[in-house]
Amino acid sequence: MVTGGGDCPGLNAVIRAIVKRASKEQDWKIIGSRDAFNGVLREPMEIVELDNSTVAGIHVRGGTILGTTNKGGPFAWAVKDNNGNWKEEDHSSEMLRKLEFLNVHAVINIGGDGSQKISQQLFEIGCNIIGVPKTIDNDLGFTDITFGFPTAVEIATDAVDKLVTTAESHNRIIILEVMGRDAGWIALHAAVAGGAEVCLIPEIPYDIQKIIKRINKRIHNSRGFVNIVISEGAYPLDGTHQYQNNDEIGNHNLRLGGAGNRLMHELKENGIATDIRVTTLGHLQRGGKPIAYDRILATKFGVKAFEMVLEKEFGKMAALHNGKLISVSISEVIEKYNYVDLNSDLVKTARDIDISFGD
Repeated sequence: MVTGGGDCPGLNAVIRAIVKRASKEQDWKIIGSRDAFNGVLREPMEIVELDNSTVAGIHVRGGTILGTTNKGGPFAWAVKDNNGNWKEEDHSSEMLRKLEFLNVHAVINIGGDGSQKISQQLFEIGCNIIGVPKTIDNDLGFTDITFGFPTAVEIATDAVDKLVTTAESHNRIIILEVMGRDAGWIALHAAVAGGAEVCLIPEIPYDIQKIIKRINKRIHNSRGFVNIVISEGAYPLDGTHQYQNNDEIGNHNLRLGGAGNRLMHELKENGIATDIRVTTLGHLQRGGKPIAYDRILATKFGVKAFEMVLEKEFGKMAALHNGKLISVSISEVIEKYNYVDLNSDLVKTARDIDISFGD
């Protein structure tokens, strides 16, 4: 079992569920690899045996007892050459040999889009692998929801609630930047739940003049306030995503960030004189205890994943579809990114309560 990519509320609940379900079967032992697949690849290997005593009570804890990483991995393992420079090498064949040495019959990979792409690559070279959908971004296709997302929304909504009161007290515009990468699910849900006036998501490139028009409806003679929720992946018309430099060896993820500050400067450059503050929620959205819904969903996914192992449904991922647990091909999952549906009831609801998307 491995937990890869960004940490996420509910990971420990999945680990616990897999172990507890496996304990009902004879001749099955569960082991975990430290820091995703890196634990298998390291010398010496960092492998942890997991049993009921190991996982007792961990479902209420945030993070993952196995550790996680979005760097390295079997297809981009960082090694130092003779000149002391780091480079990436494909060590997937070595990892399969190590799994065979450990007498591993199946691998359960708990992770998001990037992790499941690795799952598919491993499946194609002969690894018996099962996927479990994990991401606060809710951007995996073929599942109604991913665990971790509801807790992230709760945290983001709590931030909106707090920022509303300080924005009102100071007659300010306050911009809250939330995570989500290329999908605006966290921003959309937090904006509706928290009562923001403006919600900017990657699926709708924004027109700064439309945002200014919305602000001017709320602020008159320096009185009034506006709360804006912006996804880290949001960008203006004729613009691009805001990225930060990322030169980490083995980390192929572009690091989004700075969308909130860019919006503040755009507003000032277009004549908004109202005091503006930016809050970047960042990794607070990943931390802390999972809410009850995430604990339950993660537990259901964990049980389903082990049952898929028993049925030898390799190359597939556990998913929730119309409220029912199913298995779906990982190749299909990674081909369909779960963007916000602009014709959905929630987007319509947001528009009907006068939330501006800057379009």
